[in-house]
Amino acid sequence: MATLWSRCLPSILLVIMPSCFAPAPPAFPSPPQCHIPCPEDDCAEIHCSLDPRPHPEIPTNYSLHWEPANSDEGRVLTGTPLSGIIHREDFTRGELRVWVQAEDRNGSAKSQDALFHTADIIKLPPPKISSVSHQELLEISWTIPPCDELQLSFGQCDVRYRTEADRGWHEDENVHVGYTIENPQASTEYEFQVRCSCGTGLKSDWSEIHSVRSKEAAPEGALDVWSDCGISQESCDCFVTWKELPKAQARGHIRGYRVRLSHNDPLEVNMSTACEKKICSFGSPLKDVSSVSVSAYNACGATSPSSLALPTPGKHKSERAVHLVMNEENLTVSWEPPSQGSDHLKEHVVQYKEAGRPPGQGFDWIKVGKGLRTGTFEGPFTKYKAYQVSLFTVSNSNNVHHLSSVIGYSLQGPPPKVPSFEVSSIAATHVNLLWESIPLPMQTGKILYYQLIVESGAGGQKVFNVSVSPQQKKQTFELRRLSPGQDYEVRIRAVTPAGPGANETAKFKTNHHEPFEHIIALVLGAVLLVFICILFVFCSACRGEKKTWCLSVSLPKVPDARNSHIFRHMKHQMNDSFPWIFIPVYEPHPKISVLEVVEVQPWASESSVEKISDPDGSTKLVAKSGCSRAECRDDQREEAVREESHRYGREEYSQMVDSDEERDKEEEEDRADGWSSSEEEQSSSGYEKHFMPTALEVQEA
Repeated sequence: MATLWSRCLPSILLVIMPSCFAPAPPAFPSPPQCHIPCPEDDCAEIHCSLDPRPHPEIPTNYSLHWEPANSDEGRVLTGTPLSGIIHREDFTRGELRVWVQAEDRNGSAKSQDALFHTADIIKLPPPKISSVSHQELLEISWTIPPCDELQLSFGQCDVRYRTEADRGWHEDENVHVGYTIENPQASTEYEFQVRCSCGTGLKSDWSEIHSVRSKEAAPEGALDVWSDCGISQESCDCFVTWKELPKAQARGHIRGYRVRLSHNDPLEVNMSTACEKKICSFGSPLKDVSSVSVSAYNACGATSPSSLALPTPGKHKSERAVHLVMNEENLTVSWEPPSQGSDHLKEHVVQYKEAGRPPGQGFDWIKVGKGLRTGTFEGPFTKYKAYQVSLFTVSNSNNVHHLSSVIGYSLQGPPPKVPSFEVSSIAATHVNLLWESIPLPMQTGKILYYQLIVESGAGGQKVFNVSVSPQQKKQTFELRRLSPGQDYEVRIRAVTPAGPGANETAKFKTNHHEPFEHIIALVLGAVLLVFICILFVFCSACRGEKKTWCLSVSLPKVPDARNSHIFRHMKHQMNDSFPWIFIPVYEPHPKISVLEVVEVQPWASESSVEKISDPDGSTKLVAKSGCSRAECRDDQREEAVREESHRYGREEYSQMVDSDEERDKEEEEDRADGWSSSEEEQSSSGYEKHFMPTALEVQEA
C-alpha cells in the first residue's frame, strides 16, 4: 500500500502544482464616476473618472465601455492614457450603462456597471457669492444657476460657513438664493462656500471661499491678570502681566491697555498692544504698589478693569508636594490636596518661568478651579533649560499664598564647568576650597552634587561628593589629612542625571610647617583658657561664707587686700563688667549675717568699744558709754580689724596695724616735711597708709 502511494504522489503533484502557481488576472477596476459639465452655453460631453489599480510589474490595458441601457449596441474607448471623455456624437441622451475593463497577459477583469440617466449627471459650475454686512446680522447672496437655459428646473443649494476659531464647517442644505446669520460675533472673520444644482442633476463643486468680517463692538469679558516675579518670587521684583483677549471677546481691534497703579501717587498709563506670544507686561516693577488694575480698549469701548491679586505680606510657602511630567511638547502639573478645609479657597494658579528670561517672556500661567488637582501647558519647551514651576492659591478675599516651587527640565544634559574654582587658604595638613555654584540659567539639568577629585604628587587619589546648597552662590569644602610640603591637584565637576560635566582644575602645595603666628595664637589661646578656668574654680570656691579661708590659706603672709577700698572698688567694677565669671555658689540653707557699719574716729581707744552678741549668733560692735564720738569710732575700727583677722585666722595682719604712737610719729614727720595727713586720712584706710606708698614717696620716685 505504501509502495502504491509513493508511486502515485508525483503524478498528483504534477497535476495540482500548475493550478496552484498559475498567474492571476488583473484586479477588478472600480466603477466609473461620470458627469456632464455644463458651462454657460454647452453641456455636450460625458466625463468619467477612472481608478485603474494597475499591477506594479505587469503592463495592463484599460478600456471604457458604454451602451444604452435597452440596447446591445455598445461602444468602447481605449487609449494610453485613457481620457475617460465620451463625446456628444458617441452617445444618445437617455439611460446609459458604463463600465471599465482591465486586461493583461494573464487575463482580464471587468468592473461593476454604472447605470444613470444623462439628465441626472448634469453638473453646473460653482456659483459666485456676493455679501452685505449689517450690525445685527450678516447676509450673503449668489448668482442663480442657468437652469432655464438648459430647460431644467431650479434645484437646490447648500451653504457652509466657519469662523477663524472653528476647525470644521457649519453646513445648511436646501437653501435657495440667500443666507443670513443673525447676531454674528463682532469683528469676526466669516468664510462661506455655496454649491447648487438644476432639477435632479448633480450638485456643483463648492464655490471659492468668500470672506467677510462683521462690524466691531465694545470688548467684553475681563483680562486674565497675573504677576511675573521671576525665580525669586519677591514682591519688589514682580511685574504685572496679562493675556490678550480672545478674539471673540475683543470684538474688534484692541488698540491698547490701561494700567492703573495705586500707591502714594496714583498713576494711569495707556500702553500699546506690543505683546509676545499673547502675553503682555508692564515695564515697571510693582514696588510699593498697593493695587493694580488693567483694562483693554478698542474703538467702541473698553473692558471692566481687572484687578491683580497681590501676594500677602508675611505668607511663606508651605512646601506642598508638586509633581511634574514634562517633555518638549507638554507640561503636566499635579499637586496634593490641602490637608485642611478649603472653604475660603477660590482657585489655584499654576505658573512656569524659564530661568534667565526677562519679565513677560518664557512665562505662562493657568487658573484652575479649587476642585481640580492638575494643570496642563502646551509647549514647545526648550531642552536643557531650567523651568521653575510654582503653585499658588487665591482666596475668596483675593489673597495670594505661595505654596511650593519645583525645577523641571524637558530634557536634561551634562552640566557646564563651574564658573570659578580656587584654593582660598593653605596650611600644612589642610586647605579650603572655594567655588561658585553654577547659576540656574546655565544649568542643563538638575545638579545632584559636585564631585572633587584630589590627586597628590605621590600618586594617591581621593574622591569627594559634595551636596548642593541651592541657596548659596558660593560653596566651600575643607580638605583634611594632607601631607606637609606636598603638591596636589584638585578637579571639580558638577553631576546631573545625564552624567558629569567638564572639569575645572586647581593646583596647590601644602606648607612645610605650621606658621609661627598660628602656633603663638594657639598657645596664647590655651593659656588664656587655662587662666579663665582656674579663676572660675577659685572664685567659685571662695564665694561661700564658710569658704572664705581660701585666700588666706593660699597666701598666708600677704595682707588681706579686701580691707582696701581700692580693691573693693575694683571688685564692684569687675562684677559689673564680668558677670559671667563670678557664678554664685548655691547653698540650700545660707547663713545671713547683719553687718552694721559704724564710723570709728581715729582717736578712739579700745576701751571705748564693746562687743555684743545677738541671739542668732551674730556679733555687733557698740561704743561704750562715757567715751567721745571720735574715741569710740577709732576703738571700733581697731576691734573690727582684730575680729576680722581672728575670724579668718590671720593674726599676722592684726600685728601690723598702726598704733597711735606710730601714727603720731608719722604725722610729725609729715608736718616737718610740709605735708598734711588730714586729707589722706579722709580718703585712705589703714591698709593704704601701711602698705601703699605716700604721695611724697611717689613724687620723689
